[in-house]
Amino acid sequence: MVYKSFRLNFIFRIVALSAAIFLLAFVLSKNNYYTTASLIFLVIIYQIYEMIKYVEKTNRLLKNFLESIRYSDFTRNFKVQGLGSSFDKLQESFNAVISDFQKIRAEKEEHYFYLQTVIQHIGISLIAFHRDGSVEMINNASKKLFQVSNLTKIQDLESFSPEFVEALLKLKHGENTLIKVNDNDDILQLAIYATEFKINDRQVILVSIKNIQYELEEQEIESWQKLIRVLTHEIMNSITPISSLSNTLTTILDDFGMSNVSKFDEKDQETITEVKMALATIQKRSSGLLHFVDTYRNLTKIPNPNFSIFPVKQLFDNIHMLMKEEMKNRNIECSISIDPESIELSADELLIEQVLINLIKNSIHALEHTENPKISLRAYLNKRGRISIQLTDNGQGIIKEVLDKVFIPFFTTKPKGSGIGLALSKQIVRLHGGTITAHSIPDEKTTFTLTF
Repeated sequence: MVYKSFRLNFIFRIVALSAAIFLLAFVLSKNNYYTTASLIFLVIIYQIYEMIKYVEKTNRLLKNFLESIRYSDFTRNFKVQGLGSSFDKLQESFNAVISDFQKIRAEKEEHYFYLQTVIQHIGISLIAFHRDGSVEMINNASKKLFQVSNLTKIQDLESFSPEFVEALLKLKHGENTLIKVNDNDDILQLAIYATEFKINDRQVILVSIKNIQYELEEQEIESWQKLIRVLTHEIMNSITPISSLSNTLTTILDDFGMSNVSKFDEKDQETITEVKMALATIQKRSSGLLHFVDTYRNLTKIPNPNFSIFPVKQLFDNIHMLMKEEMKNRNIECSISIDPESIELSADELLIEQVLINLIKNSIHALEHTENPKISLRAYLNKRGRISIQLTDNGQGIIKEVLDKVFIPFFTTKPKGSGIGLALSKQIVRLHGGTITAHSIPDEKTTFTLTF
């Protein structure tokens, strides 16, 4: 008989067991009823087994419930039927707890996937690793920066930069550092910041890495422009009146000398001539300084680019047409390559053309004393998928001490150079959101790379 109440069922089993025990005692008190007593004893054993099994049903239910929590299996429902109202409430409580855990787990999973999405799509490179160099997490920005599909050990970045790996492994909590990396055609200024924390028994270092090369160059260019504005302003204010006064005095002396030529003896005329020559020298140098200042003003007056999309092949063809006669006269061999030929650039064609012409003229000057002079112009997609234009010559090259200064305004290695050509080129490229770098092996080759 199955009762709907656990209590009634349990009481019935106790009564039945008690009756069986009483009956066993009664039978044992009689002689010659051993077979009957044995059967009653077996019935008692069975009743005890069924009672234990019946009582432990609740324990099994609780055990399954706790295992569901332990192994995060919240897909089960607990059904307790036919055991009375108290067990119905237990069932409701169990299922309510499971439902709450399901909601909490769903929220945690949502938060986890949300954070994963943010980490993977954020523009700053992030790496989490242990002190032994084993990597726990690396986001897409880091993979793109280091050109790797996966990273298991920080030491695997030795090919990227040994100094960078050493700096990462030495960083402590709250420290930051700046590392310069020459990665083929790119110069990277990496700002690194480290945070160390503990998860369970694991010490984890979270490092953020950002390439601030663009920002540094912007600050450098802005500083140079401010300096040039101040210098040109002060020089113009000082030189302009000197030039004007010297011109005025020269005119006065000419008029005075013409009208009083008979009154001066030979010595006075020589003195007047010397004064006029001095004034002419002052005027000439003043005009030269004014021209010099006006030239450097160009560094602060670059027009905003007029962007358009055009084939790189068209750009190269125009430059080749403009420069081929001069290169032919100097017996310079020029080669052009574009890979792929369909590369198109979004830029101001005239400004980029001016940059390349300036670089070619510099190469022509560097090839003056070179046998078998060669210039190569190349366009390609670099390993980060960015458009690069590369100009290479086999001229005298640039020594390392000078190479770091070639883009500084006023600096020049030419006897009659103004020192604004490469500085101007750098500013034009920066206005296009790109970079220009120089690499040279003296007496072998020099390469300038424009990356957009």
